[in-house]
Amino acid sequence: MTKSPTPQRIAYLGPPGTFTEQACVLYTGGSDQTELVPYASITASAEAAARLEVDAAVVPFENSLAGAVGETHDLIIHQLDLSICSELVIPIEHCLIVSPTADSAEITTIYSHPQALGQCQRYIARRFPNARTEATLSTAQAVGRAVDQGDHTAAIAPRRAAELHGAQILEIGIEDDHRNATRFVVLAAQDHDPTGDDRTTILFSTANRPGALLRALQHFADAGINLTRIESRPARERLGTYLFLVDCDGHRSTAPLSEALARMEPELERLRIIGSYPRAPRP
Repeated sequence: MTKSPTPQRIAYLGPPGTFTEQACVLYTGGSDQTELVPYASITASAEAAARLEVDAAVVPFENSLAGAVGETHDLIIHQLDLSICSELVIPIEHCLIVSPTADSAEITTIYSHPQALGQCQRYIARRFPNARTEATLSTAQAVGRAVDQGDHTAAIAPRRAAELHGAQILEIGIEDDHRNATRFVVLAAQDHDPTGDDRTTILFSTANRPGALLRALQHFADAGINLTRIESRPARERLGTYLFLVDCDGHRSTAPLSEALARMEPELERLRIIGSYPRAPRP
C-alpha cells in the first residue's frame, strides 16, 4: 500500500465560509495545489466523491455537544462505499451576524444550519426570546440570507462568512458551551497507510441473542485496544435491529487490531472496515 498524496479536488458543504470549508483548509494546509469545490449539502458533496467527480469529500461527523451528524452516518452506513482516510477536529466559535445597518434590538428572525441553532439555543432564548429561528442548508447560506433580507434578520455563522458577505458581527462566541468542537472526516476511495498513531472506524452487527454484543466487544478488551466511540444506528431492516459504528485505536492492517478483527469476524453477522487514518489531536 502506497500513501496517496493530498487530493487535488475536495468537495465540501458550501458555500465558502462554512466550518466545513475551514476544515478543508486545515486538511490541505491552505495549499494552492488543491481546489475546494462547494456543494449544496453534505449528501451532495459525499456523492460527488463516490462518483469520482472529486478526489475526496470533507464532511462533519460528530459534534461534542450535539453528538453524531446523522446525515453523514447514514451516508457511510447505508448509501456510499467510501472510506475514511483522515479526520480533523476544530473548535466551533459561533458569531451573531447581521447586515451592515442592522440593530440587534430589531431582530425578529435568526437563520442558521440546524446544528448551529441547536448549539446556541440557550443564547437565542436569552437574548432573542421572541425571535423566530429558521434552518438553512449551511451557516454561510444563513449569512447571505440575513444580509439580503435586511435589518430585522440575523445569522449564526463563523466569522469568515461575515467577512465574505461584508456583514457586521454583533457578538462573537455565542455558543452555549465554549468546549464546542466538531470532528470532520475525509471520505475517499481508500483509507490511509499506518502512521503509528491511528484510529479505525468499523461497522458491524451481531446476532440478536443475549451476550452477542458483549462477546464482540470483549475481543477489543482482550487485545488491550481502546474503544473511543460506539454508536448504534438503525439497520433499516425491521424495528429493533441495529448496526454498531465503532471507533478504536490502531490500524486495521497492524496488530493487535488486525488480529482482534480476525478473531471477531466469524462471530458477527456483518463486518465492514470503514477506514483507518491518522488520529487527529483534540483541541
